[in-house]
Amino acid sequence: MRSIRIRILAILAVLVIAGVGAWQLLPSDEVNKNPIAVGTTDEVTSIDPAGAYDAGSWAMYSNVYQSLLTFKSGAIVPELDAAESCGFIGQKLQTYQCKLRDDLTFSNGRKITGADVKYSIERMIRIKTDVGPWVLFPSLKNVVAEGRTITFNLSKRDATFPQKLATGAGSIVDRESYPAGKLRSGNSVDGSGPYILKSYRPGALAEFVPNPLYKGALTKTGVPVTVHYFKESDALLAAWKSGQVDVTHRQLPPATLAELNPGDPDLRVTEADSAEIRNLVFNVRAGTPFADKKVRQAIASIIDRGPLVTDIYKGTVEPLYSLIPQGYIGHSTPFFDAYPAPDTARAKKLMQEAGVQTPLHFTFGYRGGDETYAKETGELRRQLEATGLFKVSVKAVDWKKFQKEYAAGKYDAYTVGWLPDYPDPDTFSQPLVGHDSSLHNGYSSKKIDELIAATLQYSDRSRTSADYKELQALVGEDVPLVPLWQKKDYVLSTTDVSGSQYLSDGTGLWRLWELRRL
Repeated sequence: MRSIRIRILAILAVLVIAGVGAWQLLPSDEVNKNPIAVGTTDEVTSIDPAGAYDAGSWAMYSNVYQSLLTFKSGAIVPELDAAESCGFIGQKLQTYQCKLRDDLTFSNGRKITGADVKYSIERMIRIKTDVGPWVLFPSLKNVVAEGRTITFNLSKRDATFPQKLATGAGSIVDRESYPAGKLRSGNSVDGSGPYILKSYRPGALAEFVPNPLYKGALTKTGVPVTVHYFKESDALLAAWKSGQVDVTHRQLPPATLAELNPGDPDLRVTEADSAEIRNLVFNVRAGTPFADKKVRQAIASIIDRGPLVTDIYKGTVEPLYSLIPQGYIGHSTPFFDAYPAPDTARAKKLMQEAGVQTPLHFTFGYRGGDETYAKETGELRRQLEATGLFKVSVKAVDWKKFQKEYAAGKYDAYTVGWLPDYPDPDTFSQPLVGHDSSLHNGYSSKKIDELIAATLQYSDRSRTSADYKELQALVGEDVPLVPLWQKKDYVLSTTDVSGSQYLSDGTGLWRLWELRRL
């Protein structure tokens, strides 16, 4: 960001000397009025907020729906959005109460009430889709709406409850147009976010226009934006090179990202540390190849992250040895401590102790349609089969089908990326290794659940560090998953678009309203 400011100031100075008015660089009535075109390979699996818990869907929710609370870019504490006040009642952290703003309407013109908020949360939990966000609220006992006052009663302490409400899981829907017991069909949205979904073609594009009825945390909404969805990173790259899109985010090919020059005068590059991670997840249900933790430990003893980082991702990721990534309270390195280097002899010993016949055959699922994921899977397969201990059957599957099938236990192992929902280490614990986790891999640990509950009792989040380190050590012992890497976040934009540095902060929010034409 600093280099961009310096470059702009230098250009202004040159223009002044040359007799050219600096006002020509600023927004005016002569700027391009076309919608800003954004490209991504993230896929929207459902435009109903009860139906999806993935980056592509939540990026849309943050623009067309509204929650009681939201996050400013880079903030760790949520601020008011649809609510005019929110807070815990008493010191037990088991009753959270919000008062809804009195000037809110859905994009269809209907006034929003406290009953809509209650309905939205209860509906999401009731529908309980296999890939839905209901897993974020294991402690929610009930919701009470009295006029504009909404009270959330929890079965146990949860200091992170406000942060969870600020995510896509807290999206408010119109109770008169979203069915109570099933997901809404069709390609339209009735929300109250800063944008209206003007049109939507799944897998192709979404047209967003500013919502004139919006009231909330933002003082003003943005400009029209069209999001183009691409199946592969190479297709996104081609669209960027041809000028079809003005902004790209998630994911250009690693080789392209590795060659980016932040000093290039022909584009704007935002490169930031991110908590996006990727894990190799094991189906640990009884009767599966990975039901015995010694077999999982054997895999952890074999995995070499080096070739993934250097050969596949070209240095755009860093090796990860923990459940909680760098930059978060409680980060540690249990997988490096327990498995410091690839050790085939140790893996063979563990397989012998497990009493399994080798090579052990298993299925390995991953999201298909992208060359990078195919190369990553191929490298992991090569490493495992080179030991003679495993025989891997690879299955590349369309994203929507892949989510449903791994949730149903169709694969013995699978790779899944993860973005934090909110800036707290809890977003990596309960959703990934807690009871009824979003990974749906059959893993459950009473001790880990107790540690998760212990971390939620502290409003001062710095006090959770010891519990999170103990939790991660247990994950390193049980190995329900193997952390692979942590990724940087890259946003590219053309020089006539401003605000791209605020589009993403590595969480599920996508701030399209920050984009402007220069």
